[in-house]
Amino acid sequence: MVLRLSFACWDYDRMKALEDGRVRPEGIELNFLNYRVEETFFRQLRFQEFDVSELSLSSYVLTLNQENPPFVAIPVFPSRYFRHQSMYVNKNAGIKKPQDLRGKKIGIPEYQMTAPVWQRGIMEEEFGVPVTSVSFYAGAVESSVTERKSKIPHSLPPGVTVTAIRHGQNLSRMLADGEIDALFTAFKPSSFDTSENVTYLFPNFKEVEAEYYKRTGIFPIMHVVALKRSVYKSNPWIAKSLQKAFAKSLDLAYEAIAERSALRYILPWLEDHAEETKRLMGGEKKWWKDGFEENRHVIEKFLDYHYQQGLSKRRFRAEELFAPNTLESFVL
Repeated sequence: MVLRLSFACWDYDRMKALEDGRVRPEGIELNFLNYRVEETFFRQLRFQEFDVSELSLSSYVLTLNQENPPFVAIPVFPSRYFRHQSMYVNKNAGIKKPQDLRGKKIGIPEYQMTAPVWQRGIMEEEFGVPVTSVSFYAGAVESSVTERKSKIPHSLPPGVTVTAIRHGQNLSRMLADGEIDALFTAFKPSSFDTSENVTYLFPNFKEVEAEYYKRTGIFPIMHVVALKRSVYKSNPWIAKSLQKAFAKSLDLAYEAIAERSALRYILPWLEDHAEETKRLMGGEKKWWKDGFEENRHVIEKFLDYHYQQGLSKRRFRAEELFAPNTLESFVL
C-alpha cells in the first residue's frame, strides 16, 4: 500500500525531481505543494496543515521547547545562505565597519528568524557586537496592510531590547529615512534600489563570505525538512524513505548544472560560476550537502547561537533535532 503525504516546499532546483515525479520516495505518493517559504512557514507553524514541509531552522528548534513538539526533522536542508550579504546599513549612520553597530538601531523581521540568528551570532562572535549592545526593531520589511508578528511565540533574554514597529511602518523605508541604522534580514529591501542612503554592511560580501567558509567550513543552514511528529510516529519508515529520495533529487540538480550541450539555466557563464564556487568552497565537486555528520559542525554552531540569544530553553544536542533512523545506515 502506498502512503499519500503532502509536502509543502518551494520548487528549488534540488527539489525539482520530486516535484515533477522523476524521483519518487519508496512507498510514498508525494503531493508536492509549491509555495513560497513565507506561506509554508506561516501555515505549518500556525495550523500544521502539511504532513511534511520545509521549515525555518530557528522556528523548528523553537518548537522543541514545547512539552510535546509537533515536528521531527530529517537532515535535509532545502535552503542555505551566506548572510553577510543580507545586512544593510544607512550610509549616514556612521557605520564604516561592523564594530560600529554597537549602540545602533537594527531592524529585523522577527527576532526568532533564522537569518538574523546567524547574523547576530556572527556579529557577536566575529566582530564583538553583543546582542545586548544594540536595539532591535521588528516588523514587516516592506509595506503591508497586515502587521507582521512572530510566527511562533518565544521569550526574550535579559538585556535584549526588541521594539515592534508601528502599524503602517516598514523596515525598508525606515532604513532609507534613517529611523533605523541597519537591517538584518533574508532578502534585499526595496529601498536598496530606490534610495541612495542604503548600502551593504559588507560591500565586498563575496570575499568576506568565501573567507568565512574557508576558515570555518560553515555554509549556513536556513531551512530543514520536518515531518509532523504524529505522522512519523505512525509511519517511522517514511523518514528514511524521504531522506533517500531527497538525496537522489539533489544528485539530479548537480547533473543539470553540469550539462553543457545546452544551458539548462539562464546564466550565460554557468560553467565558470560553478567552477568558481568549487574553488571558493574547498575544491569539492559537491558543495551543497545534506546529511547529519556532514553538517554537524554547522548545526552545532547554530544551536550555540540559538541558545546564547535566549531562544532555546536549553542547549539542544544536534542529534535531538532529527529522527533517529536518519542518523544511521546499514552496512553490508
